[in-house]
Amino acid sequence: MIEWVWLIPALPAAGVIINGLLGNRYIKERAHYVGVGSTALSLLVALFVIGAAIKNPGPHNVRLFDWVVAGSLHVDVAFLVDPLSAVMLFVVCGVGFLVHVYSIGYMRGDPGYPRFFTWLNLFMFSMLLLILGNNYLLMFVGWEGVGLCSYLLIGYWFERKSASDAANKAFIVNRIGDAGFLLGIFLIFKTFGSLAYAQVFAAAPGALSTGVATAIGIALFIGAVGKSAQLPLYVWLPDAMEGPTPVSALIHAATMVTAGVYMVARSAVIYNLAPDALLVVAVVGALTAIFAASIGLVQNDIKRVLAYSTVSQLGYMFLALGVGAYISGIFHLMTHAFFKGLLFLGSGSVIHAMSGEQDMRRMGALRKHIPITAITFYIGALAISGIPPFAGFWSKDEILAEAFKSGHYVLWIIGVATALMTAFYMFRLIYLTFYGASRVAEHAAHHLHESPPSMTAPLVILAGLSIIGGAIPGFPPEKGMFHAFLSQVPGMAPAGGGHAGLVGTALAAQEGAQAAHELSSAMHWFLILLSVAVAVAGWALAKHFYVRRPHLPERLARRFGGLYRLLLNKYWVDEIYDAVIVNPCKRFATFLWNFDAWVIDGIVNATSRLTVLNADFSAFFDRYTVDGAVNGLASVLQGWAGVFRRLQTGFVQNYALAMLLGIFAIVSLYLFV
Repeated sequence: MIEWVWLIPALPAAGVIINGLLGNRYIKERAHYVGVGSTALSLLVALFVIGAAIKNPGPHNVRLFDWVVAGSLHVDVAFLVDPLSAVMLFVVCGVGFLVHVYSIGYMRGDPGYPRFFTWLNLFMFSMLLLILGNNYLLMFVGWEGVGLCSYLLIGYWFERKSASDAANKAFIVNRIGDAGFLLGIFLIFKTFGSLAYAQVFAAAPGALSTGVATAIGIALFIGAVGKSAQLPLYVWLPDAMEGPTPVSALIHAATMVTAGVYMVARSAVIYNLAPDALLVVAVVGALTAIFAASIGLVQNDIKRVLAYSTVSQLGYMFLALGVGAYISGIFHLMTHAFFKGLLFLGSGSVIHAMSGEQDMRRMGALRKHIPITAITFYIGALAISGIPPFAGFWSKDEILAEAFKSGHYVLWIIGVATALMTAFYMFRLIYLTFYGASRVAEHAAHHLHESPPSMTAPLVILAGLSIIGGAIPGFPPEKGMFHAFLSQVPGMAPAGGGHAGLVGTALAAQEGAQAAHELSSAMHWFLILLSVAVAVAGWALAKHFYVRRPHLPERLARRFGGLYRLLLNKYWVDEIYDAVIVNPCKRFATFLWNFDAWVIDGIVNATSRLTVLNADFSAFFDRYTVDGAVNGLASVLQGWAGVFRRLQTGFVQNYALAMLLGIFAIVSLYLFV
């Protein structure tokens, strides 16, 4: 089945062609048959390929054809099937299929229905190309493809200025990161003479110095910062919520934004040779996690809360990668896809019931109107908050454990503080939306209803995965199939015997196992209880503020008005960027445009004046030189002709007189000279 891996991206590509060419004219409201059907078939093939990869982890390279042959550069269109790509296939195809199904109900009646499924299929093709390509250039093609789809789908409702502005913002910010990614690719080719993973990773230990490895690692990470919305290039992701909610769930929560995490994990061999680059990854991830979480504490738009939550959780993933816990980062990537996809689709169900309303201050008491959405949303909140035994607890637990065990205590403290904030803002969202007194406007209250099965069925499936997703690796996680499977990927095998979560390590310590950085059993159980206590504390605080004493948040906002405004206005980062970067660039561009206009106008005016002067000079030259010479010669000839005409009178006596005068003159000269 591995030889058929090319079908996985090819099937969505076929959906793009069919809906793109025939959708608007012939298929119309049946476009989901093509869009969802092609994704379902792709998922089916992917499951067979994943099963084959589990039996034989490979790596397996499936070459299709030569692509670029130029001098020493030789790049094939070839796909790599190994444990890492298999996990990503499960996430992308699984969540992608559920989002396609959900879109049937959510986008029903939209005039651009075929266009939506065309672009959604195009995204699937691009994302699958990104994760399956066996070289950096093919990864970059998929990388740019998902960037294009992000631009198209964020601006799907392009008639709204806010949507088109958000699409432009995402496109421009991502180009900044992509410049770093390209630089990293150039450095890789310059160093290794190849872009194929197998050749690069095999040669890296002997060919890379620490300095070059650091340069490559940081350059690649700049690309990841843009695509995965980390500081300082995170600003595009919250605005990306202008797109339809299924887009937010698929692209901006579960798949595309994790491309940077995948790229860093795939390049683990290079990063293991660059400890400084890994430290940069860890620090940026930790700072992004707590920064975005603090903004999410006070936001009122239900999708924006989830957007900042996504930025924060991506920071957790990069924190894991930065401390060398690559498998833990990918584990959190997978569980996050389950519960964040659930939360975004759940928010879409809420918005659908509220006739488009997204402000949580105008909601409340919705659980009795949309019970399936409320229950599944609650499960997603428990998972992301790290409440055991839900999926997020296990993956977050591993990340905090690895940060602590690696000696990055400051980063661990930041991670714990972020966990507290995460639980608080998620249950704040729950209580404002589903509990308390109803604040729903009268015109919206009449239309409150549960979403159709095409929307609730994916919610139920994702809720189930959010419950059991942490059990996929087995128990304890570090000894389960998932970790053993991924440890076969080059560079991802943990040094010192295996990544362990707090629970797993504590159990191992009780059994007498010793590792290089083993902590005491008592310390491990303390950390377990602390992790759970932090999550429960955030939950309890949210309940205290928004259920028991709902007037308290407003009082605190007035008392700490400066801090509240700082968080509500997102630290004014967009305004600072506008003042320091965007507006000066606009003014400089305007100056260049005006300068260009001035130069061109000057040249045109000078040319015009020269043309006039040239015309005047030509007229002067023609009049006084050419015409003057001709007329002057004619006047001279006419004047002499007038003189000589008097000598030819025709009278004989005049000729006789002239002859007499001539003889007199000759004789006088002869006699006297």
